[in-house]
Amino acid sequence: QVQLVESGVGLVQAGGSLRLSCAASGRTSSRYVMGWFRQAPGKYRDFVAAISWSGGTTYSVDSVKGRFTISRDNAKNTMYLQMNSLKPEDTAVYYCAADPVATMPTSRWAYRYWGQGTQVTVSS
Repeated sequence: QVQLVESGVGLVQAGGSLRLSCAASGRTSSRYVMGWFRQAPGKYRDFVAAISWSGGTTYSVDSVKGRFTISRDNAKNTMYLQMNSLKPEDTAVYYCAADPVATMPTSRWAYRYWGQGTQVTVSS
């Protein structure tokens, strides 16, 4: 079992920046693919970004490319999402996820473990 806890709840103005963190605990000896997803009210939980165990491979949705950066520090069992140039349409609950396999890292169905989510609100 792996427990994931997001932090970085934020209210920020459009154009601003915010960094989310996802701390993993429990069975962290395994090598996990990790990802970020977000869910706006009335919408599906959508893929944002994912990162391999080594950090050498990353994925991101087109709408955040050039603005969001995913990274991880395995020594701290923590993943990050640096969000710059935020837009009102980035407003959502952001979830981190982890899975030892995640054959399709961009799909929410690939992840076994999920955090509780953290709210990000971008005002115009």
